[in-house]
Amino acid sequence: MPTPAPVIAPDDPMADDIRALLTQHLNFAHSNGPPESVHALDVSGLLDQSVSFYSLRDGGELLAVGALRVLDGEHAEIKSMHTAQAARGRGLGRAMLRHLLGVARERGVRRVSLETGTVPAFAPARALYASAGFRPCGPFGDYQPMETSTFMTLELGPEGQGAEGQSPEGQNADG
Repeated sequence: MPTPAPVIAPDDPMADDIRALLTQHLNFAHSNGPPESVHALDVSGLLDQSVSFYSLRDGGELLAVGALRVLDGEHAEIKSMHTAQAARGRGLGRAMLRHLLGVARERGVRRVSLETGTVPAFAPARALYASAGFRPCGPFGDYQPMETSTFMTLELGPEGQGAEGQSPEGQNADG
């Protein structure tokens, strides 16, 4: 009997296991930059009406989280992407990112942006976002320029495509 695939679904940031993973996420952010450079949302921020929060679970075990915050009708922000340490290297962050981009497309969002750190600890995150078609950009929303922040954005095209008909791997999705 095949094992079921991990499931990404809306979830409650107040759940105990999610709060524990979000604490790890915030601890990671605080251990890799000064307090003024930590822009990760806490549980109360994730409960805001502008935020849609998702978990990735395998057999009920929480492995990753991610959120999409709507900035305006056509612009959204990726927030709180975090994969449990023991689950890294399995493509779960990429799966969550793909899911969040799909949600954004379904809602008519045309541009998705994010903020992440510049220090080496955030290199895997920057590489993931770049491989999905995100490109460096200036600060957006309420962000201010900071040496410790990298800002990235992706113009959404049709499903499976980023900007200008390109797939996340940079190949033309039409052939």
